[in-house]
Amino acid sequence: MIQVKSFVFNEFQENTYVIWDQSLACAIIDPGCSNLDERNQLRDFISVNQLKPSLLLNTHCHIDHILGNEFVYNTYQLPLHLHEGELFTYKDTDRWAAMFGLPKFTVPEKLVFLQAGNVIGFGSSQLEILSTPGHSIASLSFYHAASHQLFAGDVLFKDSIGRTDLPGGNFDVLAKSIREQIYTLPNQTIVYSGHGPATSVGYEKVNNSFVKI
Repeated sequence: MIQVKSFVFNEFQENTYVIWDQSLACAIIDPGCSNLDERNQLRDFISVNQLKPSLLLNTHCHIDHILGNEFVYNTYQLPLHLHEGELFTYKDTDRWAAMFGLPKFTVPEKLVFLQAGNVIGFGSSQLEILSTPGHSIASLSFYHAASHQLFAGDVLFKDSIGRTDLPGGNFDVLAKSIREQIYTLPNQTIVYSGHGPATSVGYEKVNNSFVKI
């Protein structure tokens, strides 16, 4: 069983997740902390709960999901795990940063490229890596099968889906990802999205008007 702590960070109201198991090893997913207060929130939670950061994961590399990558990378000496296809998105963030008055971004030096269909572990837990493009070029979702929990980035939201009008977005590709990778998971699977509240596969299959089964 894994435990989940979510933080709502930055002006985009992005969900950052810290997940851990009984070993206290933890994974940090899409750190969006963008200022000193938010960075302290993340660091203090990890310290107070005596967690041991073991993985830094990006579902995708839109600007709101990578604002804290450098902080986590430097603080815990964790290489960044992502899909190689998202490097294009990452390197495009300087253009978006300029639009929002944010500093330029540096891609962390140590990278580990993830492949869909593989698993990645932390502590005694394993996450299955699912390919879920459509919102971005090569977005990944991370599924903990033992507890039926999915970390889906901006692919699927409660009653909604990720936008497809950004570079690399494609509605047909996104809908295919949702139908074939997410709607095929058990109905009780909790979906932790990149924005907004958690939902479930069963709920979305019945109620999501954007992508129907």
